[in-house]
Amino acid sequence: MRWTVLDTPIGEFSVATDGEAVRGAHFGRVESATDEPGDEIAARALAELRAYFAGELIEFTVPVVAARGSEFERAVWRQMTLIPYGETRTYGEVATAVGEPGGARAVGVACNRNPIPVIVPCHRIVGAGGKLVGFGGGLPRKVTLLELEARVAFQRAWS
Repeated sequence: MRWTVLDTPIGEFSVATDGEAVRGAHFGRVESATDEPGDEIAARALAELRAYFAGELIEFTVPVVAARGSEFERAVWRQMTLIPYGETRTYGEVATAVGEPGGARAVGVACNRNPIPVIVPCHRIVGAGGKLVGFGGGLPRKVTLLELEARVAFQRAWS
């Protein structure tokens, strides 16, 4: 796996690829990260991330593979990718969607363990009543991501 770093509105963001898929992402610079993509998938991931942060991309198409995680965590991560751009779901709604209606806390743990944040949009999951709680990248980053998506979704709906 090779890490590449990108400057974004939420700070440096590192992406790990293996030539076939994005395998990880990390808020901040991973020590071994380079500024130049080492393969076509990394170049595509960085291009999609740039477009996302510019408000030009609402759905990532770069392939992703989570190499770890329990069956439940993987189900939660898949569910995250189904949450439409500019929308949110509560931990409880996601728990119900993956067949564990009492599993809101477990969804929170799965969100925290999401190996590919932003591309697999754990930031779209919020607490009951829309409350902003928990985010591996910190709540200010979560707010920035949700505000970006809300603004772009609004602009697209009204233009």
